[in-house]
Amino acid sequence: MQFPDFMMAQSVLPLLDIAGIAIFAVSGALAAARRQMTIVTFTFFAAVTGTGGGTLRDLLIGAPVFWIHDNRALAVCLLAALAVWVTPQRIWPVKALEWFDGLGLAAYAVFGSWKALIYGVPPLGAAAMGIITACMGGIIRDVLAGEPSILLRPELYVTAAALSAGLFVVLTMMGAPLLPAAAIAVSAGFVLRALAIVRGIALPGYRD
Repeated sequence: MQFPDFMMAQSVLPLLDIAGIAIFAVSGALAAARRQMTIVTFTFFAAVTGTGGGTLRDLLIGAPVFWIHDNRALAVCLLAALAVWVTPQRIWPVKALEWFDGLGLAAYAVFGSWKALIYGVPPLGAAAMGIITACMGGIIRDVLAGEPSILLRPELYVTAAALSAGLFVVLTMMGAPLLPAAAIAVSAGFVLRALAIVRGIALPGYRD
């Protein structure tokens, strides 16, 4: 799929991928820090959290799995793990993991949708790929850490990813320039997730 500003976006939007990987990798390392694990476990948590969602996305859309062909992905995860490892835990805010996760969620939702569109996935499917890209890393992290999945918490999470992914797809389908569309979508998703973290905003649950 081609867009009027495709060449510029092709050089800039992948930065969202690196940003999403780095931020999710930090959240994975922070989960390992809470368990006072070894540096090897820090690195493993960072890598699977940073690359998990993108790996599933690439497998589903028929793209080459990104971290196998690009050293930057695992290098970023390694650096994120080392950065957390050498930093005293007391300097990290209590909700640091949630904030890093929220940033990665918004960035990765947009990049995942963009990559799906590039590979010819229809708009609704592309938005779904953005949500999967954004959410799977956190799910894998929580399973490995033995924590209740972030999906089971009442505050908005998948909804924030859906807002970023859906808004980006809608804006691009309406002909909006890709980079402003990405900035708006990332900002909207992160603000919604931030409100959920700070104020505990949640959708109504099922009632029998």
